[in-house]
Amino acid sequence: MAEITAALVKDLREKTGVGMMDCKAALTATGGNIEEAIDWLRAKGLAKAAKKSTRVAAEGLVGICVKGTTAAVVEVNSETDFVARNEKFQAMVAEISKLALAADSSTEKLKVMPYPGTAHSVETFVAEMVATIGENMTVRRTAALSVKQGVIGSYVHNQVAPGMGKIGVLVALESAGKAEQVAEFGRLLSMHIAATNPIAMNLESIPKDVLAREAAVLEEKNAGKPANVMEKIVASGLKTYAKENCLLEQAYVHDGAKTVTQAAGEAGKAAGGDITITGYVRFQLGEGIEKAEDDFAAEVAKMSGTEKA
Repeated sequence: MAEITAALVKDLREKTGVGMMDCKAALTATGGNIEEAIDWLRAKGLAKAAKKSTRVAAEGLVGICVKGTTAAVVEVNSETDFVARNEKFQAMVAEISKLALAADSSTEKLKVMPYPGTAHSVETFVAEMVATIGENMTVRRTAALSVKQGVIGSYVHNQVAPGMGKIGVLVALESAGKAEQVAEFGRLLSMHIAATNPIAMNLESIPKDVLAREAAVLEEKNAGKPANVMEKIVASGLKTYAKENCLLEQAYVHDGAKTVTQAAGEAGKAAGGDITITGYVRFQLGEGIEKAEDDFAAEVAKMSGTEKA
């Protein structure tokens, strides 16, 4: 029997697109024979799933799960919105969301966790669903938040099932105040985050390359100004940028006369304990995925044989 090396597993994975755990199992079952391992995977329905793995999956669902002072969000993609409305797909997303509570924001860790009620990993179960439903599906990403004392606020936009929709938001609120009132502020703040999509908590936490790019734009707009004047222009411009893009400095959408920081202060007083916003996560379905632009008219013309040469 051939030794099942990492290189052999990698070779099979590249040939089939199937997960490493399943590739290793296939090679073990076939004594390290690549061709037989491919047939073994096909017999299990996994190679069939792999054929679909190159198709763009930008639809699907964002799911959240909140349990006590810990919460997680996941994005599970499919090719079409039709599949996202499938009850089996929704049940799978709900289970994966629960598992994500223990995944420490690691997508790779989540993929190899045992899927409840089966002998498979999450990654393998999703592959079986691909073979069953007939569309490419992927567990794209996950993140989690927790607080020592307080509440994780949450909100799902365009909800199609409990805890699942197009946008999922979590926000961590450390507070010794009344839980119900802190939770209500958390819900409203989560809605704010869904609407405004802040890029960072405050100016200090914006990536340096982003700030450098903004400063460069300001300098180009004001080219020719003296250095001391330019310094003030850039500083003022970055403060304005922070007010528009940083959560703590944004105008609170539920009361534009206040910043989020001011709204948190008032909510803390009402709840009987200061509220500190320690983190947030916002997942929007399909963001950053390049989608192929379908030319519907051209497709119809092709099917009817009336396309132009």
